[in-house]
This record gives sequence, C-alpha cells and structure tokens, in this order.
Amino acid sequence: MTDSQKWLVLALTALSGWLVYLLLPVLMPFVFSAILAYLGDPLTDRLETYRLSRTQSVIVVFSAMSLVLALVLFLLIPQLEYQIANFISSLPAYAEKINGAVLPWLEQRFGVTIKPVETNELINIVKSHWQKAGGIVATTMTSISRSGGVIAAWLMNLLLIPVVTFYLLRDWDTLVAKVYDLLPRRIAPTAGKLAGEVNTVLSAFLRGQFYVMLALGCIYSLGLWIVGLDLALLIGMLAGLVSFVPYLGAIVGILVACIAALVQFQELTQLASVAVVFLIGQTKPWKARC
Repeated sequence: MTDSQKWLVLALTALSGWLVYLLLPVLMPFVFSAILAYLGDPLTDRLETYRLSRTQSVIVVFSAMSLVLALVLFLLIPQLEYQIANFISSLPAYAEKINGAVLPWLEQRFGVTIKPVETNELINIVKSHWQKAGGIVATTMTSISRSGGVIAAWLMNLLLIPVVTFYLLRDWDTLVAKVYDLLPRRIAPTAGKLAGEVNTVLSAFLRGQFYVMLALGCIYSLGLWIVGLDLALLIGMLAGLVSFVPYLGAIVGILVACIAALVQFQELTQLASVAVVFLIGQTKPWKARC
C-alpha cells in the first residue's frame, strides 16, 4: 500500500467517524438493537439444533429477553429506588449511630481519634445534591413536555428497538453471509478467518462478563439479604456492576457492606457474615458456574 493510499484510507476513516458522530441520535436505536441481537444469536442458534425453525427460535429468545427487561423495569428498579430513598432518609440516624457507637468503639479498640461526623453538614450536602439532581430532572422533563417532537422521537425509538432487534435476530446469519459476499474474493478467506477469531474472543468476553456481573450481583444481594442488611439489593447490585474490574466489585462491596452492617447491627459477627458473602462470590466454583 502506497503512502497516498494510506492517507486516503485515513481520510475515509475520519470522514466515516464524523458522519457516524453526526448521525448518532438516529443510529442509537439500531446500535442498541444490534447489540441485543448479537448477544441473543448464540442461544437462537442452539435452539435451532432442537428442531425449531429460525423464526420459532427467535420468538423464544425475544420473549425471554422481553421478560427479563420487564422484570428489571417493574421489579428491580422500583426496589433500588426505594432503597436509595430509604438510605437518604436514614442518613441522620446513620450519622448519629456512627458518632455514638462506631467511633467510640474504634477509638477503644484501635486507639485512634476520629473526627465525629457532622450531621448537619452531611444533611446539607445530601440535600444540595438531591435538589440539584431533582432540578436537572425537572428541567429535563419540562423541556420534554414542551416539545411534542422530542416525545414522538422517544416513543419512536422505544417502538423501533424491539422491532429492529427481532428482525436482526431472525436474519443475523443471513446478514453475516451477505457481508462476507461483499468482500473481494482475494481477501475474503483471510478476512473471514480474522473476523471469526475476533468474534469468538469478543463474544466470549462480552457475554461471559455480562453473565458474571449478573450472577455476582444476584449472589451478593441474596447473601446480604440473608444476613439481614437493609440495603442488600443496592449494595449487591453495585458490587456486581463494578465487578468487571477484577476484585474491584468484592472490595467495594465489602467496604460498603461492612460500614452499613456496622451502623445497622454494631456487631462484629455480622461483619464476618458480610465478608463471607463476598468471599463466596470470589471463589472459583462460583466463577466457573458463571
């Protein structure tokens, strides 16, 4: 490849990136649908081995994905919102417990002097941030309510994503074959081989990481709920979401859960139970099952 050809490829790449950036609001539903179809294609292919047609397999996978999304929207998100609101409303009581029981216990056990938590300052900080968040949400909702075009665009995107996902999932193998046919015959075998290797590694990482995050979030939430922690779902899901970084989810979960357990129970046995929950999630048998 000559220097002029390299500059031409670089210019075309930059131009394509600029066009994609400009068309990002239009392309986002299709990108989201393509990701969902990419994640659901292996399961669809496996169902086809059980003598189901492609359309029947897609209906089963699409129904399962819709059910999971509905459960998240109607069960998980309201519970998380309730626990966040409960945590914010309980901050003054937590601060009083920390000043009255936790800090004296730490000073007695370890001989360190820690400045008491200022309840009024903590409440004012939380209120200011909460008011800012509420103001942003209110401004956004007001601007959306005043613009019928924005509402129509949101509704069209919400309706477009499931439709595009269904048809992409049904015709995924056909689209891959068509793209392969568009390649020049001279480079088609090499490009197909490289694309297959990239797909194997990338799909294994994305799907595996997603399943690990979901499984660890469920394990942590269930374990903390058994221990009796009030913020079990919030802390468990937070630790599961950040677990894409090795050991970060367990570290964040243990720290936050131990603080919450120390404030709620004020007993070392509960701290040990909380730590055991996260250690179980980090054991190799659980990761192998994930």
